[in-house]
Amino acid sequence: MDVKVYEAKGTARIEIDHDICGGYGNCLVVCPAHVFEIINGKSTAPHVERCVLSYRCVESCPTDAIKVMDLRKESYIKRLG
Repeated sequence: MDVKVYEAKGTARIEIDHDICGGYGNCLVVCPAHVFEIINGKSTAPHVERCVLSYRCVESCPTDAIKVMDLRKESYIKRLG
């Protein structure tokens, strides 16, 4: 399992499953904080410290590859499918 984890200490953790990420870039387009980049055809979150926890990335991902955790609440948000 190729899951990439990006974390901003005390704020947000973003997990992207590269086994199912299609690199469509929906997350890149909808993220109001410009957290995401597409690298080698996969979504990455190199700017996780900017995350405002809008969860738009989760909702826009057609493959359900993205999970976001609000570290202040310690709860994951996944797209409801």
